[in-house]
Amino acid sequence: MAFRATPARTPLGPGPGIPSASFPSPQAPMAGPAGIEEEDEDEAAEIHLCVLWSSGHLGIAYYDTSDSTVHFMPDAPDHESLNLLQRVLDELHPQSVITSAKQDEAMTGFLGRLASQDHREPRRPEIVLLPSVDFGPEISKQRLLSANYSFIPESTMATEKVLRLSSVIPFDCVLTVRALGGLLKFLSRRRVGVELEDYSVSVPILGFKKFVLTHLVSIDQDTYSVLQIFKSESHPSVYKVASGLKEGLSLFGILNRCRCRWGQKLLRLWFTRPTRELRELNSRLDVIQFFLMPQNLDMAQMLHRLLSHIKNVPLILKRMELSHTKVGDWQVLYKTVYSALGLRDACRSLPQSIQLFQDISREFSDDLHHIASLIGKVVDFEGSLAENRFTVLPNIDPEIDAKKRRLMGLPSFLTEVAQRELENLDSRVPSCCVIYIPLIGFLLSIPRLPFMVEASDFEIEGLDFMFLSEDKLHYRSARTKELDTLLGDLHCEIRDQEILLMHQLQCQVLARASVLTRVLDLASRLDVLLALASAAGDYGYSRPRYSPRIHGVRIKNGRHPLMELCARTFVPNSTDCGGDQGRIKVITGPNSSGKSIYLKQVGLITFMALVGSFVPAEEAEIGAIDAIFTRIHSCESISLGLSTFMIDLNQVAKAVNNATEQSLVLIDEFGKGTNTVDGLALLAAVLRHWLALGPSCPHVFVATNFLSLVQLQLLPQGPLVQYLSMETCEDGNDLVFFYQLCLGVARASYASHTAAQAGLPDQLIARGKEVSELVRSGKPIKPVTELLRRDQMENCQALVGKFLKLDLEDPTLDLDAFMTQEVLPAATSIL
Repeated sequence: MAFRATPARTPLGPGPGIPSASFPSPQAPMAGPAGIEEEDEDEAAEIHLCVLWSSGHLGIAYYDTSDSTVHFMPDAPDHESLNLLQRVLDELHPQSVITSAKQDEAMTGFLGRLASQDHREPRRPEIVLLPSVDFGPEISKQRLLSANYSFIPESTMATEKVLRLSSVIPFDCVLTVRALGGLLKFLSRRRVGVELEDYSVSVPILGFKKFVLTHLVSIDQDTYSVLQIFKSESHPSVYKVASGLKEGLSLFGILNRCRCRWGQKLLRLWFTRPTRELRELNSRLDVIQFFLMPQNLDMAQMLHRLLSHIKNVPLILKRMELSHTKVGDWQVLYKTVYSALGLRDACRSLPQSIQLFQDISREFSDDLHHIASLIGKVVDFEGSLAENRFTVLPNIDPEIDAKKRRLMGLPSFLTEVAQRELENLDSRVPSCCVIYIPLIGFLLSIPRLPFMVEASDFEIEGLDFMFLSEDKLHYRSARTKELDTLLGDLHCEIRDQEILLMHQLQCQVLARASVLTRVLDLASRLDVLLALASAAGDYGYSRPRYSPRIHGVRIKNGRHPLMELCARTFVPNSTDCGGDQGRIKVITGPNSSGKSIYLKQVGLITFMALVGSFVPAEEAEIGAIDAIFTRIHSCESISLGLSTFMIDLNQVAKAVNNATEQSLVLIDEFGKGTNTVDGLALLAAVLRHWLALGPSCPHVFVATNFLSLVQLQLLPQGPLVQYLSMETCEDGNDLVFFYQLCLGVARASYASHTAAQAGLPDQLIARGKEVSELVRSGKPIKPVTELLRRDQMENCQALVGKFLKLDLEDPTLDLDAFMTQEVLPAATSIL
């Protein structure tokens, strides 16, 4: 930045300016459970918990000495405050907490508070730090695979052991695998439970179990994928190739109408952590129902507009702590605070019987108005943006105001100084100017004359040469030195004083950081519920009911939330699995009749209810669901190194090993990836295993084309099994789909109709139907006579053609070889 003054014209030096800045007023802003008591026992059980935190996700595993079992929780998202980890600690009360010695600030602070807490109810855990190398992904994986387990025989082959463990341990959850590896390292080092034994005796591990927090519903990644709860697609914009992905057609995509980024993050968090906590779910539904009332639609739109100004407050506060605040941060913070005040005033006019409105009215305190008032009175927004640095408004600091006035008066003053300097210069100098450069001071600048070629030519008596720039020679004179003494470095002094004021303002804001953090939490919650209310109103969703008495779900005229947006008409179907009757529902029907859509519909409606959303149904009653398991699509991956059928088996194994009487299991076409008899036998064996559990059988929906499952009576008769089918009607050669679920079993698979729709030639379809009838009747399958004759003729013509090409006069011709290689093989297909 430099100020120039020349005697020939009025200098044009950019002064700092003191424009007034005004922003809108608040009225018109710019557009834990209680601790678990331990019983007195001869030997108290100990829990050793290993935890890793990285990139907003937690990996947790613990060892329980009471049953010698390792429990794990798949990678779960958590806030930097680590509320989820605190819930785990509150529920487990571990003896020790093991983690990596290399941690970020959030985890370090949490462990510090945990280690220094005064309240030891029931006790304070020991913090154990292991080297980060003990938590390496590959080392941890090998440690898991190479360990000896009592539930796996020593004679088991390595490949079989990998498959056995992969059906229980989620190796695709990197943090969980690392936490399990670190836990095994700790157990072997401490020799928990075998301290007095020989070193050849290892710590006993009797099994691995998935650990789910109380009230949280367990859903694996396969289920999220096949139900299209989330769906990532490549972003079409070339400017976002680095970020790579965008949300495709998914449940999250159609419900995500959040106006602020933190609302979107909270909605995703709710989706990844569905809950059974009825009080929390009903509190969410109360807000949605309130905003769906016609008289409240205008209020919802106004709140949505205010929420669009809620920005990334944590990032701004972090920059303030590091003194890295940017110019735009003050404007963003100002808008955020005033929008929060608008939210508070609006919520105070709403019914305080709704907890969210009460929290916003109470916790959006006057500290927000104090912050907004300070920023509005101190920060010169327009001046800050113009100079790309923090500047203050007039009348804040008299000393700064005085220096700015002197700085603004410099151009005319320097013009007078330049005129006097020109009078004392050589007559060959046509003009000069006096400039001001921050950190350097005042200089006399004259144009470079033709005779000034060498450096020695730059010397002028009475002036000190400084530097040459753009054919301008810059000197210090007696007058410029005097100006340096009298005026000093005004620009730097003003900047230093404004930085000091900015620091003081930052301290005022940081002192009220907790209020701003709470603003973000409540505003994001309001944003999510407004988004769900908007979607529910547009798509005609209804409020679900929760009934802890039942373990299943009852749905009246349910709809698939994604399919109904893509189809011209959608036929709703009801579901009733809320009692002990029909816990296993076997659904048959032709291909494309709607079996898979129905399974996904049941899963999605249940999931939506468990995140506190309205659901696409006339009525829905959701019981105590603790997990949703699926085997619908094969999620193939080259990195897994498994066949499609093996992946299917792994998905079913997860359900068999983990499903309880409160679980919902959705299985579609299991067994089709192998021999028909073997696949049918496996499906029947899995279903009979669950039927043997009696009332503890999970709620299972099975869609299959294995009609032999019914025809051969492979399942025992009883109230636990219910047979359903998708209704169809034959109209001549056409098959009409009604997409309506009804009692009974499909008469046939109608594969020929599906083949015709796929465009297969009529003769192939006719031949397929003929072979199918022969197989059913047990008769031998004979080749088609017409096709056989055609093949014989073609083979004869080909053989004759080869013979005619032979040169019988060629002495090197070997007729015996021709007979052996050509004639005899062809004879088998001709005769």
